[in-house]
Amino acid sequence: MRNFLKGIIVGIGGIAPGLSGSVLLVILGLYEKAVAAIGTLFKDFKNNVKFLLPLVLGFGVGVIIFSKIVDFLLVNYEMYTRYAFLGLVLGTIPLFYKEVKKNGFHKKYYAIIIIAAIIGFSFFHFNANLFPTITDPNLLQSVFLGIAVAGSSIVPGVDSAVILSSLGLYELYVGSIADFNLSILIPAGVGLVIGVLVISFIMNKLIKRFYTVTFSVIFGLFLSIIPNVLNESCGLGFNLNSVISIILVVIGFAFSYFLGDVKENVKKLKQWFKKFKNPKQEIKSLPGDKV
Repeated sequence: MRNFLKGIIVGIGGIAPGLSGSVLLVILGLYEKAVAAIGTLFKDFKNNVKFLLPLVLGFGVGVIIFSKIVDFLLVNYEMYTRYAFLGLVLGTIPLFYKEVKKNGFHKKYYAIIIIAAIIGFSFFHFNANLFPTITDPNLLQSVFLGIAVAGSSIVPGVDSAVILSSLGLYELYVGSIADFNLSILIPAGVGLVIGVLVISFIMNKLIKRFYTVTFSVIFGLFLSIIPNVLNESCGLGFNLNSVISIILVVIGFAFSYFLGDVKENVKKLKQWFKKFKNPKQEIKSLPGDKV
């Protein structure tokens, strides 16, 4: 049940602008386990499926329930919604950074993070539509569509929409789902399965052998896509909308940070409330005082 609920949170990250389901998996402490379970799916099939099934079901529920909610909010309250999501994304930064440093960290890794962030920013913001748009794909292009979706979904910090747009596949991806075009979706599904298994296997090996380097690159890419949360509708000024938007950033940050370690944060809140209710602390006797 715990993994099912976490899967719902990951599903929300999969549809929210700027958030990433795989990044939330990292923050929730499930990414390594999920990648290892997929990458070694057939080695321990029963236990891997037992672990993955509630996550996948939760992800599906999260997408189904919140996709219409997010769509409604973006249509009717776009500025507020995007700033709230910006706060959620910013709240994940210290948690993600903590995961990067988990297995040892040296100053040289800052250079890797900065380089990855610069490369990611350059690619995501200045190299859109690198390839011509594909509207009538052949069999191999349909399979490659599935592989591209798998890669952009599994690697944390990668913006799926930007990657697919750069490869000329985004319109094809959205259109084939909207039209339920099985001639594209079936081979794309085959490519998706192949991509998930192969890329998860590769990520699992990289994490095991080069944990800090791998997560430093991923963290840099993640930082580079944060500006994508906002768009031209999110300009700030001296007005009530801007004040509300800034408040939503703060609320989003606090909520996201709180979810990163619910158990520890609940414990801290209980201690704070206990001190708040009993502000008078016991005065300890000094040496030499008579009892």
